[in-house]
Amino acid sequence: MHSKTLYRLSWTLLATVATLSFASAQQRAPWSDERYNQKSQERNVAGEFDYYALVMSWSPTYCSNATERDAMQCSRSDGRRYGFVLHGLWPQYERGYPGDCRLPRRPFVPEPLISSMLDIMPSRGLVIHEYRKHGTCSGLDPQNYYAAARRLFNSVRIPEPYRNPFETLNASPRDLASQFARANPQLKPGSIAIACGGSGNRLKEIRICFTKDGASRACGDNENQRKLCSAEQVYIPPVRSTVRDGGYGSTKPPSDAQPDSNSARRPLPGFRPLENRGGI
Repeated sequence: MHSKTLYRLSWTLLATVATLSFASAQQRAPWSDERYNQKSQERNVAGEFDYYALVMSWSPTYCSNATERDAMQCSRSDGRRYGFVLHGLWPQYERGYPGDCRLPRRPFVPEPLISSMLDIMPSRGLVIHEYRKHGTCSGLDPQNYYAAARRLFNSVRIPEPYRNPFETLNASPRDLASQFARANPQLKPGSIAIACGGSGNRLKEIRICFTKDGASRACGDNENQRKLCSAEQVYIPPVRSTVRDGGYGSTKPPSDAQPDSNSARRPLPGFRPLENRGGI
């Protein structure tokens, strides 16, 4: 009995030591460290980021899987079909990105501003979502955020083959980026990334990177080309718009014109504490 008692006591002691060691290790682990979590939360601060990614979606790819509620973009009765549309202007860190940054006021996007963006961003829900998710982290109110997004979007010249293709196109990510670089000599090397996915590696979006002031710059790790699209060829569904009035989504979108060089040189609105101004 004496030996059995010692045996049980030994195992009890070992189990206690193991439990304490595991608890201590948990306390030291970075994912459970209160200071680590606090540091992570501090990354989502309005106005504190490294660069912008202008994200332009290829609408035919999106519309191939769209639902009835996307009729404004995908099932218009006027014959208008969209090519590249503004998905958003995303504040980015060199690695990772902020999101849903806390503001002193509710991130409300006024209805007139929503309506004014529908020519290049044909989805009310998307306009609202993009400000709440990404715009809040820019440090700009909705008016200035979307003014900056429109200016950068309009500064990009769409290469001729992608303005209103009536037939399916195929291109490698490198060739597609090169075509955009040739059409936009103001863009610096490494500032363009191609994203693809889904059936047949369809073109999803093009990301173009800018400084916080709106100047061209190389992208960070978020736009690593192998992560976004490593396919040898990208399938590009046709637009087939029949509208010819020069409006966006027709055969002659506004990006067909040369960007305003004076506008391109003007810096974007800078961060100012939201509590010191109106607009939200």
